Amino acid sequence: MGGVDAITRLVAGLPPDLAATVLIVLHMAPTFPRVLAERLAAVGPLPVREAVDGEVFHSNRVYLCVPDRHLLIAGTRLRLSRGPKENHSRPSVDALFRSAAYHCGPRVIGVVLTGQLNDGTAGLWAIKDRGGLAMVQDPTEAASRSMPESALRQVSVDYTLKLADMGKALRLLTREEVVVAEDPDLRGSPLEIETSIALGESAIDKGIRELGDPTVFTCPDCHGVMFGIRESPVPRFRCHTGHAYTREALAAHTLPEVEKTLWMALAQLEEHEILLRQLAESDAHAAEQAAEQVTRTRRLRLRLRSLLRDPALSDVEHAAAGAEHAAVG
Repeated sequence: MGGVDAITRLVAGLPPDLAATVLIVLHMAPTFPRVLAERLAAVGPLPVREAVDGEVFHSNRVYLCVPDRHLLIAGTRLRLSRGPKENHSRPSVDALFRSAAYHCGPRVIGVVLTGQLNDGTAGLWAIKDRGGLAMVQDPTEAASRSMPESALRQVSVDYTLKLADMGKALRLLTREEVVVAEDPDLRGSPLEIETSIALGESAIDKGIRELGDPTVFTCPDCHGVMFGIRESPVPRFRCHTGHAYTREALAAHTLPEVEKTLWMALAQLEEHEILLRQLAESDAHAAEQAAEQVTRTRRLRLRLRSLLRDPALSDVEHAAAGAEHAAVG
């Protein structure tokens, strides 16, 4: 969705004297090639490297996420975690934003670039809630407008800029004095609970039930009960094992699972019909009853196959995947 190009252009435009640490999350598959850090280092003035679990982060450097690990902040160190996926993603931009908000408060600037659905919105809200700043790519130049427009709709965004203008703005903002009042006690807060879950701690032990009430929805990843999170204006759900979804992401993943279940049911019906035919051929006493069951099973199998061939099934699925785009415009 244009993420690699947007990140490349942003890093290329960063000033060489940037007084800040830059952490980058790109939602990527576990098999994503490990060449992006080298590419970014070649186009920008700042050192770029993949994050290493446990290392102390430094100003004036860029740290990139790695496949299949959340990139998080814990105190003055970077953490790479195989905690539960969020919106079916690991790494997750929302997990990074929350950990930065939790540990760094008003010293954080969150930047949301191009992308589908509404990833980044909930985490950006957490940054603002802790006194940080929110910056969003101008949707008119984004390859996919959905993520920037979702953030603009649900978060009090401070700056909406084109990529070419972000480097200069970040240089000025990071040179401003940040007044940090006495940090509030966030132990047991929703922000602390969700940050701990992203690190891989037990959602049950950390207090997942304190985040909201149980819902009728089950998790697409583990089929556990999902709790409705009340913490922000972004409707979200998290299951008792820790997986998290926004409402839009949950809707986008539901219908593919329904189709998968229908195909599994079809396979079972076909296997059942084959067994009944074999029984009818090998057992003369059971042949008549088996033949009747074959007829009923075949009739049901053909009806299910007809349903799977119905264009309406794919039309509904495509409509769900595009619901966020329709909602924003």
